[in-house]
Amino acid sequence: MKSKNYDIVVVGGGTAGCSCAWNAARLGLKTLLIEKNSYLGGAITSQLVIPAMKTDDRNFNTNFYDELCNQAALNDSQITYIDGNKGWFNPIKLPSILNRMLIEVGVHISYNSKISDASENIVSKHSNKNTRILSLCIDTNCSDNKIINNCIDMKHSDNCEVEKLHKINSKYFIDATGNADLSVILGAKLLPFEKNQAMTLRFIMEGVDIPAFAQWLLTVDSNRNVTTTAEINGNTHLSTACTWDLGPNWALKPIFDKAVSEGVLKDSDRAYFQVFSIAGEDDKIAFNCPRIIADSELSPLNKSDLKLARAIGEEAANRLAVFCCKYFNGFENAKIHKIADEIGVRESRRVKGKYVLTKEDIYNAKTFENPVAYSNYPIDVHSVKKDDYILDYVQKTYSIPLESLMVEGFENLFVIGRCLSADFYAQAAVRIQPTCFSMGEGLAKYLALL
Repeated sequence: MKSKNYDIVVVGGGTAGCSCAWNAARLGLKTLLIEKNSYLGGAITSQLVIPAMKTDDRNFNTNFYDELCNQAALNDSQITYIDGNKGWFNPIKLPSILNRMLIEVGVHISYNSKISDASENIVSKHSNKNTRILSLCIDTNCSDNKIINNCIDMKHSDNCEVEKLHKINSKYFIDATGNADLSVILGAKLLPFEKNQAMTLRFIMEGVDIPAFAQWLLTVDSNRNVTTTAEINGNTHLSTACTWDLGPNWALKPIFDKAVSEGVLKDSDRAYFQVFSIAGEDDKIAFNCPRIIADSELSPLNKSDLKLARAIGEEAANRLAVFCCKYFNGFENAKIHKIADEIGVRESRRVKGKYVLTKEDIYNAKTFENPVAYSNYPIDVHSVKKDDYILDYVQKTYSIPLESLMVEGFENLFVIGRCLSADFYAQAAVRIQPTCFSMGEGLAKYLALL
């Protein structure tokens, strides 16, 4: 079994993981990033979650996010929208940009890989009863070893069983998997399950006459808190939304109601509808929908449930595509360009850390000695039930403490991203991409000083 030595191993190449690895390498730590897919980006790329939600301008630990925006802009893959949100990315072009950014600062990347079962990992107990991880084993997809070899210089072998497992020694291990997969393998404590937020299967349509769609939207909807358009870098950009929940007087609601009455849409297709233009694309629209609604609650941790969720989502996406072509100006010649590779998951497992961030901390803007991020994003809970959503805006800027990234009972295991140590409602506020970028960066800076 091959063995490699690192200062820091990050498991999960999504928003938090990429930021942590990039910052750690720049600060002189020998860094390995392990990613289960063949590309980076996590929710942005595999789930087509764009744009990043805007948060407090006073946020810090934003070096990676700022540089990602700069690099994406140079590749016609980023815009700053009229509300000042610079997180409007192109999810199709972003993987190559992320890969280049990380390789340039010296991050080693193992694609198509995961951590093997706990029996093959080496841990030890110290006198303080905390567990210290000494090494982990990477379980690689040997058919893609050439990708791995290019990054971490592991010799390829025709004998897949020989080369499948690679022992990794490191000082620090970071769980950036979203579902806390590494923490579960190592036996970390999880916070009690409360409920799941609604899942989504996003998609993109192409062949849209965006200027015509934008002009039509402005005549249909006068609410600029819901529908906006702008000319940026020579292209028309826009955003609009409609849900079945109580709230704004949704201008598109009568159109959705008509489509349901005419059998074009199911009632559940009206649950949540939101669309955005895409940086660098003059005929593509990204859909933050359909919301996955089944006869019974589906778990994002159950493979059978995810398979069913995808089937439900694909059927709904096809109905929404037909709906748009029939009822929306500018969609007459449009068709589906891409459906996300993975179901969009907002919440699953949450690890118990040295501190559990709570909704009271959010509401009260509690201050911490070692913050890793600031935010003012609301507590945002998506539900599969009508009028069951929560969108609680906060009055003050709040912070996320470093201690919520330290896994209880472990000396050198940390967690970043949406599986951090937080209660259900606090997690619903801090799970957004800019905050996850900052979590990863803040942790990397802390570990570089140890």
